[in-house]
Amino acid sequence: MGMMFQDFAEARKRMVAGQLRPRGINDRRVLEAFESVPRHLFVPEDEREWSYDDYPLPIGFQQTISQPYIVGYMLQMLALTGTERVLEVGTGSGYQTALLSRLAAEVHTIELIPALAERASIVLAGTEATNILLHIGDGSQGWSESAPYDAIVVSAATPHVPQPLLDQLAGGGRMILPVGGRGFQELELWRREGESFTHESLLAVAFVPLRGMDGK
Repeated sequence: MGMMFQDFAEARKRMVAGQLRPRGINDRRVLEAFESVPRHLFVPEDEREWSYDDYPLPIGFQQTISQPYIVGYMLQMLALTGTERVLEVGTGSGYQTALLSRLAAEVHTIELIPALAERASIVLAGTEATNILLHIGDGSQGWSESAPYDAIVVSAATPHVPQPLLDQLAGGGRMILPVGGRGFQELELWRREGESFTHESLLAVAFVPLRGMDGK
């Protein structure tokens, strides 16, 4: 259902109460981040009526801003405490970046499309977050200059788990990403202990393809 009122703060509360909590998103810090970050500022103006509905929206360049529930689920599975250095692969609109800035100590986010990165940087500047470092580059290769990362979140689907991302995950770290071909994928959670990795499949998802050397 489209938004029929202009009180965006109230809409955010309704999103949390009606879409996130009932579906098992119960991490207090994650919910507080959703209540505080204005999702409508990260979507095109002609899409803002639907900013707080639970589905993805187009942001141009064949990219989307993800469904709030899926973003919340991914962030909850990372179990961030506020001390972590995080890598986000695929800045996109910058919405998830803003959420991460409230959940982690330092956020490195990398975007392949310069125009998207520029737009996201402008909106993110308005959030007054001081712990975000935005890079333009091939996210499938990670960002080795600031590795290792305590958590990595990948916002686009890859046919296989890129080795550079595994290499840049810190011991005890977690990475969440959609793995599979076009259409539907499996959301996977990877954990690193020393030089070994474990992973589990969580749920079926549908993400746009990850572009880059280890993407599509």
